[in-house]
Amino acid sequence: MNFQLKGRFIFFATGNIHKFNEARKVLAEYKVAVGMLRAKALEIQSDSLEEIVKTSVVDAFKRCNLPLIAEDAGLFVDSLNGFPGPYAAYAYKTIGNKGLLKLMENTKKRKAKFRSVIAYYSAELKSPICFKGEVLGEIMGQERRGKRESGFGFDPVFKPVKSNKTFAEMTTVEKNRYSHRAQALREFVEWYKKSS
Repeated sequence: MNFQLKGRFIFFATGNIHKFNEARKVLAEYKVAVGMLRAKALEIQSDSLEEIVKTSVVDAFKRCNLPLIAEDAGLFVDSLNGFPGPYAAYAYKTIGNKGLLKLMENTKKRKAKFRSVIAYYSAELKSPICFKGEVLGEIMGQERRGKRESGFGFDPVFKPVKSNKTFAEMTTVEKNRYSHRAQALREFVEWYKKSS
């Protein structure tokens, strides 16, 4: 593959400042700067994170004609048959953490996982390239927050395996050691640096 990727700069198509800040810190580890592109990307309804993010990144690319990444993530709770899955943002807006905890109040089965898919697209590609991350954990019995400078969505109720803190109790640096998004970003940036 001979892509004409220039420099150490990438655009991230997102309207979510929390996702952008997490990405900025992970990419900085690799000396890759990132700019936030607030293009409202088309987000289809699908059970597939990969299908959603591929559609989003191509749509954003058509608007700006710049090499860029997009990301979508989901929370998959075992005892709820994978709910909310790729609909996590909608579930958070409608029922929030309290609603999720209510759905789980009578179960001891608390296993869950966060999944993230990053899609990269540029003019040199025929189709987007995807990079994935996943973190296993559990849903706590109540919200737990710390003094974290960021944190959003289901972070206050999700505790990754091998940690005694929820994502919301961690600093961004701590969260990026575990996070599904950080894993997908690292996979992407390692590929990106080799390809540029």
